[in-house]
Order: sequence, then C-alpha cells, then structure tokens
Amino acid sequence: MNYAIILAGGVGSRVGANVPKQFIEVQGKPILIYTLEAFQRCDQIDAIEVVCIASYMDRMRQMAEQYGLTKVKYIVEGGATYQDSVMCGMQGLEPFIHDDDVVAIHFGAGAFITEDLISDSIRVAKENGNGISSDPVVLCLAVKDPRDPERFSTEGDDRDRFMGLNSPQTFTWAFLRDLYEEGRQAGIMDKIDPHTTSLMAALGKPLYFSKGSSMNIKITSRDDVKLFNAYLLSRDQEFDF
Repeated sequence: MNYAIILAGGVGSRVGANVPKQFIEVQGKPILIYTLEAFQRCDQIDAIEVVCIASYMDRMRQMAEQYGLTKVKYIVEGGATYQDSVMCGMQGLEPFIHDDDVVAIHFGAGAFITEDLISDSIRVAKENGNGISSDPVVLCLAVKDPRDPERFSTEGDDRDRFMGLNSPQTFTWAFLRDLYEEGRQAGIMDKIDPHTTSLMAALGKPLYFSKGSSMNIKITSRDDVKLFNAYLLSRDQEFDF
C-alpha cells in the first residue's frame, strides 16, 4: 500500500492570521483541504494520515467528512517540530504498515501539489528506497559573510551544483523506519536541521530526485496566500504560447 502523511501540526506564525495557516480559507475552503484533495485524487495513494494540531483534530474529522476525503483513515496529534511530527505520524502508522509499503510525506500547507508529482515520487521511492521532489535552483547563489550574514556577501556559488529539495518526500517504510532508528542511535536528532533530508545527509544516505515544480511551494506568508488565490483563479485557463 501507498500511504500519505500530511503534516498539519504547525501554527504558521509568519502568516499572521488568527488561525493556523493550513486552516486559512481561500475561496471558501481551507488550504489544507486543497492539499488533501490532491492526494485523494491520486490513484496511487491508498490511505492518508493527517498529523494535526491537537485542538483541531475534531475539526479535521468533520472536514474529512464534509469534503468527501474518504482516504483520510488516520488523524494523529503532531509534535513541536517537523521531525517530531514525522515521528508521530510514523508511530500512528506502525501497527498497520509493512516493510515494502510506501510513505509520502508532505506539508499540509503545500497546496500547490499535483498528482503527477506525488506519483513520480512514489515511482522513484519504489525503485530506490526514497524519492524526493526536487528541481534545479534557478536563482544565483551567494554565501553569507560571517561578519554580517544578513547584510552582505563576498562569495558566490555555482547554482548548477545544487538541486532544490521539496516535498513530497517519499520512502519505503523499511527505509524510513531504519533511517530514524539510526538517527536516534547516533544521537543526532536534535543536532541537525529538522528535516528528513537533513537526517539523510547527516547519515550519508543517497537522496534520489523525483519530479519537481517551481510552482510547488509551501505557503508560509501572506504573499503566498495571495499567490495561491491567483493560482486557483487561473489554473483552468489555457494559454497559447
């Protein structure tokens, strides 16, 4: 089976709303629902688990029913950090999942996600143990100067050396379980940037690229909410280039 873990446990303070950003309504529907609907539509996803803020768990159950999200089988409480929430999600699935099953991890505020990105990450994960949605870095890069890192730089870097990592980040269950167990045994879980890909890098694990898109952003600011609203208004339009 192919599972999705949707991380909806953050508060999204940078947006400055009176509700967590994933529950902000855009055109009458919470951002989180747009995300979940993409996974609901994806033929390769069999079941969805939402890792949620404790105070919103009942509301999440109501919304799953309201919007016909029949693949939402599990709703669990999230943790204080991304890494904590991933582990909460893993604990929630552990009684049901098998070694060769696949888990796609995605942000609840990642509402630009499309079915083809989900499907390709699953394909790459089945072939290699993991598949991370990625795309080339298009902006020029500068290294922050330690003397005043927020103000200037004296060194650039070649963007062709880099890939931008995004989500979904998809794994076979055996790979994901063993990765976190190795990280715990190494005592590095609280010493690295709190992302699964950072844990992979710290442990020297190969990271395999799956299809990415520059449109597949995580909504983190008011401008991102405006961008998503514009995207919804235009996504069904045809353009003749």
